[in-house]
Amino acid sequence: MTNTKIGRYRWTICALLFAATTINYIDRQVIGLLKPTLTGVFGWDNTTFGTINGIFQFFYAFGLLGFGWLIDRVGTRIGYSISIIIWSVFAMAHALARSTTGFIIARSGLGVGESGNFPAAIKSVAEWFPKRERALATGIFNSGTNIGAVVASIMVPLILGAFGWQMAFIFTGSLGFIWLLFWWFIYEIPTRKKKLSRSEFDYIHGDDEPVTAAGTKVPWSKLLRVRQTWAFVLGKFMTDPIWWFFLFWLPDYFDKTFHLNVKQPGWPLAIIYSATTIGSIGGGYLSGALIKRGWPVYKARKTVMLIFALCVTPIFTVQYFQNMWMIVALISLAAAAHQAWSANIFTTASDMFPKKAVSSIIGIGGMAGSVGGIIFQPMVGGILDYFTRIKSATLGYNFIFMICSVSYLVAWLLMHLFAPKMTRVQLD
Repeated sequence: MTNTKIGRYRWTICALLFAATTINYIDRQVIGLLKPTLTGVFGWDNTTFGTINGIFQFFYAFGLLGFGWLIDRVGTRIGYSISIIIWSVFAMAHALARSTTGFIIARSGLGVGESGNFPAAIKSVAEWFPKRERALATGIFNSGTNIGAVVASIMVPLILGAFGWQMAFIFTGSLGFIWLLFWWFIYEIPTRKKKLSRSEFDYIHGDDEPVTAAGTKVPWSKLLRVRQTWAFVLGKFMTDPIWWFFLFWLPDYFDKTFHLNVKQPGWPLAIIYSATTIGSIGGGYLSGALIKRGWPVYKARKTVMLIFALCVTPIFTVQYFQNMWMIVALISLAAAAHQAWSANIFTTASDMFPKKAVSSIIGIGGMAGSVGGIIFQPMVGGILDYFTRIKSATLGYNFIFMICSVSYLVAWLLMHLFAPKMTRVQLD
């Protein structure tokens, strides 16, 4: 049991991580919301749009490796700061693009910068929270992805209608610099936090895991030799691309299927992304509650992940409904289940690996998820262009929803195969 005073610093850090993730997803959501406008300005088809997203994910993938390595060496405070400066500058730089090439350059820089968010956030949670609270803390900050998407779906159309697409990038990109002031003033690791009470310090480190300083090195070659790494990698590879699809393509799906006005708030999208907040926090809470009831960590994580994998499967029935709000409900369930899955799969990294390796593992797994996106995004564009030529883009989306419906079950089976009991890795 902890009281409010003991938890004050931990949950303040969690609030900062939530804010950063919210801004992160506002910045990456802008392109999807502006797709109808940008395709008119630059003359893109679906394949070109998918390729641009694939290029973004290419740089995001390799940025994850770089930031995973960097943050484990310079620490979360400096590493996170570098990340948000890069992504904010390049988010604003989209407004300067006058050609597809210029847009790709801005998108590439954004991918590199944004890649530092999750390695830094997950490592911060590992530094500030005991194991039994990490899934909940991860779920809370990860819900920023949903809040960011909700805010963007309302804010970006209003900015587009009032000021044009360039100002949408400038305004959303500038938010990161405001966050950076709070981060630099507030954040420090527990061993350096001067006003941290001894009782809270002991509670944070109650898992008997050795405290390691920034700069402790764990070679990737050592990490890649253990099965637990590949369990995390395959889980991310199979499921991250589905979330990228929801993020980048759902605005176009509702525009093509229901002809929504892109200059007005996207209420179906706002509802979908609001539902995912429940999934993110609820998914983290559920596994933590089972652990507190005495369940083994691996059993709690895997049970809830299986439940949420099953919750995605009904999305294939979208093709059988004409009512927009029924379709919104089905997509909301799948997107919420993804975020619940995400909160738990991120936490498996800190469950299976010591703190000194967490950012590197998150970086490696995140790269795998982005590689999946590099493959999936152009595939989505190609499928949509194909079905548009023969009949309609809606049929193409129905086919893609069928792929989404089975991806999580396949991911769960692969993770179970490589790490049946999620045994803790000993790297020393």
